[in-house]
Amino acid sequence: MSDNWPPEQVSLNEGARVLFLTKNLELIKQQLYNGLNLRMEDLSVEDLLDDINTDVMTPAWVCFDYDPAMIANNAYAGLMHEGERVFAPNALKDGGFEAIVTGHRKGTGSSRETAAQCERWSGIRIVIAASFAPIHERNNINLGQLMGDHEILKRLQDGESISLSEFTSKYDSVTQLIIENGGIFPFAKKLKADEIELPDVDSTHRPMTMAEKIISNKLIGLNGVAKCVSPGDAVLAAVDGGYSHEFTTAQVHRFLQQEYGDDYAVPNPSKFAVFEDHLLYATGVPRFGPFEEKIQLLRDLQISFQQHTGVRDYSAVNGISPGICHQVAREEFIDVGDFIQATDSHTCMGGASNALTYGVGSTEYANLVHNQFAFVKVPESIRFELIGTLDDGCTAKDVILHILWKYAKNSETLDRSMEFGGPGLGSLSMDERATLCNMATECSAKTGICEPDNLTVEWLLSRRDDLTEEDIRSAFVMPDVNAHYDGGVHTINLDEIRPMVAHPGNPDEGIPSDPTNGAYIDELGDVSIDIAYAGSCTAGKDDDFAYYAMVTKAALDAGLTVADGVECYIQFGSKTVKDLSERNGWSRMFEQAGVKLIDPGCGACIGAGPGVSNESEQVTVSAINRNFQGRSGPGKLYLASPLTVMASAFTGKITAWRSDLFDEGPSWN
Repeated sequence: MSDNWPPEQVSLNEGARVLFLTKNLELIKQQLYNGLNLRMEDLSVEDLLDDINTDVMTPAWVCFDYDPAMIANNAYAGLMHEGERVFAPNALKDGGFEAIVTGHRKGTGSSRETAAQCERWSGIRIVIAASFAPIHERNNINLGQLMGDHEILKRLQDGESISLSEFTSKYDSVTQLIIENGGIFPFAKKLKADEIELPDVDSTHRPMTMAEKIISNKLIGLNGVAKCVSPGDAVLAAVDGGYSHEFTTAQVHRFLQQEYGDDYAVPNPSKFAVFEDHLLYATGVPRFGPFEEKIQLLRDLQISFQQHTGVRDYSAVNGISPGICHQVAREEFIDVGDFIQATDSHTCMGGASNALTYGVGSTEYANLVHNQFAFVKVPESIRFELIGTLDDGCTAKDVILHILWKYAKNSETLDRSMEFGGPGLGSLSMDERATLCNMATECSAKTGICEPDNLTVEWLLSRRDDLTEEDIRSAFVMPDVNAHYDGGVHTINLDEIRPMVAHPGNPDEGIPSDPTNGAYIDELGDVSIDIAYAGSCTAGKDDDFAYYAMVTKAALDAGLTVADGVECYIQFGSKTVKDLSERNGWSRMFEQAGVKLIDPGCGACIGAGPGVSNESEQVTVSAINRNFQGRSGPGKLYLASPLTVMASAFTGKITAWRSDLFDEGPSWN
């Protein structure tokens, strides 16, 4: 391949190797260490690993290095087989590979751009998969990586030289330009220099979904002329705000220095923020102890970025964070109708407030804060029409686990805006709606967004002194009656939702630990637990704590405390949630029951705090959003609702909540 990347004609260099990530993990080892070379013509897509997630590609500890060249040394450090790393240090970098091949939904999970960087800085320039998770795909585009399918790979392995246009033609015209220019920074510079002309948007009137309407409202350069957008349109849009955290800010700062010099500036810094929430408790986790200096460097670089740019500061005070970025953002500054981007995949949680919010990588965010616009490909939409009401033993977590199992597993939500509406939505609180939107990213969706109603107004007014009812209602974004949903309209009857988990799969046999591994609790059998963890951005909100308190009170009234042999942790999502818990007497009650309380932060959800497993035999039931292998320690992790997690803490095994659960003593046995 040419040093001038990307070339007009793409081919594999003589002697170049292609790495196939097969479900047979021994075959991966043979390619890495014994010189085995495979050909696509001898394999099927079914032989390849699906749902390779970003935690596998670059686990949290790898991200403590913010230099992509250093990150590449530990590419795929999270892919484990029988307790050992499949990829030894430098294995990918030293293998002479130019292309890497997987199955479906490559790059699910976190928005961490480090996952794409670990391949790029190991010499990979061509990434082959049947499909890609949207944020990971965008990160590859922003880095100038070429993505193709398995048929293109066959041709490359046959020695064919393939036109660059065959790699880019599937994309919109702006994305094509980004790839052809080698990534987002070279593209942005040419755009600023008027060397690139963007295509016009078709102004033909059409009914639009909520996501389409918000994007159309934010289009740049229209001088007040209203225009409609359609899925696939490539546009420039103004954002209303954004944020990063100490896991990502260092890269943003570094990339801006590299591209624009040490004296770069951020216009309108008040629109953006930094949060210290991810790594506050990391050094208390034994496996992260050796990285204490690197973790502190990430914190220091975030402080430098904040002081250099003047963005809003949500740093920890006396070691205590104001809260998890997504929770604080929805409490304090995400408004109805906003367009928000941030360097974390769970940014989509803000969609509960009828806003368009989603995660981006460090490169894209650096461009955003410097150039003040976002490149947007208008997503397709899929609508979930909610009817009925939930059983008392279920929460919105069970609803989204159902959607993950029945829709996302089949890629029906892939790269789409998941839009929630219908009469059943009105029965869900704002915090429950936030749960639905938060886990849109686990569905490999672009985002999640809810229709607004009176509850939206009440919730915002109770938290925001700067808003009036008129402000909020005038910003409502409702879908048009005849809006088109490429993913279809699907009715979810809340009356039929049953308590669920997502089970940890069997990674050694090629069945990944994944949130799409749905199972009903009443069909699960007895699963004893060692850890019950309640918290994270998904489950650290006001209503989640009300659930925890309800179950805990019932247990205490029955004379129960946390079961012998079980460690139970509850972590606050924000300082306001902690204050609520203390005012209501919940915190005292939790401690009386044997629960360990943790100050606001991400903690165990990213393996960086109390509540992680320490042994592979340990079993955790958790209210977090991801059960990827190794993410929260080496043990097995079941995802469940706040009610299920707390009920299980007192019974010692995975148990669905019901109001009479503790009435007759240990009858669950």
